[in-house]
Amino acid sequence: MASISFDTPAFVERLQAAGVSPEQAKAEAEAEAIRDALRGSDLVATEHFDYRLKAEIETAKDDVIKWIAGLLLAQAALVATLVKLVS
Repeated sequence: MASISFDTPAFVERLQAAGVSPEQAKAEAEAEAIRDALRGSDLVATEHFDYRLKAEIETAKDDVIKWIAGLLLAQAALVATLVKLVS
């Protein structure tokens, strides 16, 4: 899981600069609660993301193989036609 940095003192200072008193907003407790929540949460389910990404890569790979095979067949047909015309 990726680490998320959260600067608690900067959060408190920003709230105080906005006019919120530390006593009223309980800024340090809120900052620590937010920090703990961010640390404990998995913002993106890694397993789900990896599974979807692998599936998309496999689909794209299959599409590329189909296109290349089709183009090779078309090229072979074109070469055969040109050989017949030249002969």
